[in-house]
Amino acid sequence: MRLLIAITGASGSLYAQRLLDQLDPEVHEIHVMLSQYAPAVLAEELPAGLNLRPGVQQHGARSMNVPFASGSNPPDAMVVIPCSMGTLGRIAHGLSSDAMLRCADVMLKERRPLILVPRETPLSLVHVKNFELLLLAGATLLPANPSYYTRPTTVEGVVDTVVARVLDHLRVPHALVSRWRDEPE
Repeated sequence: MRLLIAITGASGSLYAQRLLDQLDPEVHEIHVMLSQYAPAVLAEELPAGLNLRPGVQQHGARSMNVPFASGSNPPDAMVVIPCSMGTLGRIAHGLSSDAMLRCADVMLKERRPLILVPRETPLSLVHVKNFELLLLAGATLLPANPSYYTRPTTVEGVVDTVVARVLDHLRVPHALVSRWRDEPE
């Protein structure tokens, strides 16, 4: 599967890192794109930097020469994790001012999976209306709302409850967290 993982300047870089940790570049073709503000947030939240495994391809959001900027070459799925409200609003309104936004636009128009992981609270009416537009357009909104029934004991364990849902929606098998009411083996 060809996957595009987009990282914005919203707080929550660990969500992106944990997702990338679970995606094997020997099994999937993985592409990463950072928004203009993502590097500053990554530097604050992941002092060691974003860890990309060998084989992961990184693209700049300022160049439209990325393969996914055209509907003739869309990835199989795109995840924006974390997704800032600014990025979410620009996607909702079709403002394709950079390659990341254009790729998201391509995903919607080509009816390909676009998963947005907003990490914002509280929500304003503007946010909710943008959510509505995106849901009507076919995007999947998967807010970074962790679950606790698995009793995570670390920050990574809490983050993994969200990442597991992203992987489920990508249809990528994983063993990050146990399933609700799964019988122990």
